[in-house]
Amino acid sequence: MSFSAAQIKFIDDHVSLVHIPLDQYRECLQPLMQVLWPVPAGGSTGGDIADLIDRSLDVDAPWANKHPFLNVSITPTECSIVCSKSLALTYFAPVLDRINSGRPPGKVKASISAEDFVVFSVGGAGLEADRRVLDLTSPLAMAGISIFFITTYFSDYILVPTRCRSQVIEALQSRGFQFENVAENFMGGMTKINGNGHHHHRRHPSSGSSLGTLSSERSPPSSLPELQARTMDLLKQHNISPKVDRSMHLVQCAGRRDNPGRFAPADAELQIGLIQCLVHQPRFLSLTLTDLEAPSILMQHSALANFRSQQVLLGNQDVFLIPIVLNLELLPSEMPGIVCGLAGKLVGDHKSQRSEVVEMSYLSTARAGTIMVEERYLEGALRALREGEVGFDVI
Repeated sequence: MSFSAAQIKFIDDHVSLVHIPLDQYRECLQPLMQVLWPVPAGGSTGGDIADLIDRSLDVDAPWANKHPFLNVSITPTECSIVCSKSLALTYFAPVLDRINSGRPPGKVKASISAEDFVVFSVGGAGLEADRRVLDLTSPLAMAGISIFFITTYFSDYILVPTRCRSQVIEALQSRGFQFENVAENFMGGMTKINGNGHHHHRRHPSSGSSLGTLSSERSPPSSLPELQARTMDLLKQHNISPKVDRSMHLVQCAGRRDNPGRFAPADAELQIGLIQCLVHQPRFLSLTLTDLEAPSILMQHSALANFRSQQVLLGNQDVFLIPIVLNLELLPSEMPGIVCGLAGKLVGDHKSQRSEVVEMSYLSTARAGTIMVEERYLEGALRALREGEVGFDVI
């Protein structure tokens, strides 16, 4: 398959990952809100929901397009934020220092990644829906590059350590992927791309996150089957089993882009709904904001009740995604191959290996990985995870 139509663009090369244990979520809610709804210079940090909305609608740029890339994800295992390093240090670092100081020994603490990450987006043209995650991650996994994978309503996003940028370019270009403005990223020190050729497209949702190398002390695998076997062995060694909650029905949505005369009311309604979701600590929510696209939202179907009118959201709200969660907190911070190994297990190295097609999504967070499949594909996905010599139990 040729990937020449799948355009890759660098978005930001100084982002941090913030990990917040669920029992510390409430204490971190204020900095989270300040990152999403920043206070203008000289403004007050106080106020209720209405004050937050008023502040956001006071600026010239649309609320959702103030960040090159920002992701907030709350899952059954953690709260995870991907934001610029400056935002992490300004808003989260002081709070984390305070709440961690009294943390009982042995309990996982909220943290900010020591390493910077670079974000790049991938347009979906030229990629088959059932193999997209595997096709994008396998070149990086084979090169031993640790990744996080996040796919939104509009685009796929991959995070890699900033020091690996040149390796990423080499690995993906060798497989036929095309990069936009690579020269500017390296020759001009560019950290943000605002090209006009950005692809807006709708396809089956896929979301991703999770670390990607199998060990910094082992050589990269020689083949995808070897990578898949290593991944399953590693998870088994650490007693990591996927957990599926059939009662959790997720929907993939996006904010609308109405004409300018109708923008403010719809945007305010969308923000009010999101704030209501965050204040009540959802069991599952992933919000992605960029400076080029409308907000992308992955949330429980029941959370739609927080939006007064569901017409403010794009997306088929009757297609349910079921999450299969892997808690990866026991693994080292750099573990290449997890995303690709799981994708290979579900999709197979070749379509002929499995009679049924499983379209998967993947959401990487700081300490976990979540596979998502449409409800109609769930049984096939579970069979794929269990079968073979490297299959494992699903809880």
